[in-house]
Amino acid sequence: MKTFILFFITALAEISGCFATYAVLRQGRHPLWLLLGAVTLALFAWLLTLHPAEGAGRIYAAYGGVYIAASLLWLWRVEGIVPDRFDFTGAFLCLLGASVIILAPRT
Repeated sequence: MKTFILFFITALAEISGCFATYAVLRQGRHPLWLLLGAVTLALFAWLLTLHPAEGAGRIYAAYGGVYIAASLLWLWRVEGIVPDRFDFTGAFLCLLGASVIILAPRT
């Protein structure tokens, strides 16, 4: 459970950083938002190094499933767009895949 919480916090850092850039370029927000974006993206990169799985590729693969679910949560709570049943189904499948990668016994 701690691993998935860390993945979720990592995803929020990445989404926040990317959204800050989106907000400047697409929504006309103040360019200082780019500084916030750079800081949160640096936080995201640092958080990825804290994950306990062996191999960066395995961490990135499992993180991808959590990122998808967190992105839909962001869409819903920050942007006010309610995900549909296909979004929820896809996120569930991605989380299932991430769980297999992270929780599988390794020899």
